Amino acid sequence: MHADAARPEPRTAQPTPLWALMYHSVDYAESDPYRITITPDRLREQLVWLRRRGLRGVSMSRLLRARAAGRADRLVGLTFDDGYRDFLDYAVPLLRGHGCTATVFVLPGQLGGSNAWDAEGPRKRLLNADGIRAAAEAGMEIGSHGLAHVSLPALADDELTHEIRHSRALLRDITGEDVPGFCYPYGDVDQRVADAVRAAGYAYACAISPGGLTGRWALPRVHVGESDTARRLRIKHWLHPIRRRSVPLELSASGGAAR
Repeated sequence: MHADAARPEPRTAQPTPLWALMYHSVDYAESDPYRITITPDRLREQLVWLRRRGLRGVSMSRLLRARAAGRADRLVGLTFDDGYRDFLDYAVPLLRGHGCTATVFVLPGQLGGSNAWDAEGPRKRLLNADGIRAAAEAGMEIGSHGLAHVSLPALADDELTHEIRHSRALLRDITGEDVPGFCYPYGDVDQRVADAVRAAGYAYACAISPGGLTGRWALPRVHVGESDTARRLRIKHWLHPIRRRSVPLELSASGGAAR
């Protein structure tokens, strides 16, 4: 027998799952039935914890580019869904103060409106066009959350295409920049919806727990809320490789701005 025949085949190292955190509103709220609000104090505590561990929060585009280059070990994707006005008021100053950036997924079909899709809980003001531009000028990545915050799998093909493509076109007009990322409202996605987002030219899309769809157009994220103290965040970080599938390396490259 040839000497090499007895040697075991080398194992291909499995990449560590991307760690992307999902936020929504940053504010002081007495009522929060959907657990979408985190106070500025708690966000500050979490950012301090990240930085003390040598981790840095970045936009999803930057995280994916770093992953493709093999340099994402100390980076965490920070995402903020719905595009609330309080992102500009509270989140942006805290992120900049801790040397972090983030991706905010906004609704260009609801500029200056409110979270009317939440039947209960307080009304929260959404960013208008000036607010979106201000967030971009502060170094944050702008992504699309569709037009009207509706569950996409339930839409007919023409309605689905309109939500995905027209929202991107509107955001391009507002910011004057490319819009690399999409985020599925409610995290709802199936193969048809993911294919439509890919066909529309987005470089990536964020979901929540997409299971077998996990990939560049269905990236998993971890919900973070007011109850997530530094200790809970540490536990979530430790459990993440166990609870989430890894994104294939060949699907990790992303375009977009350098934020």
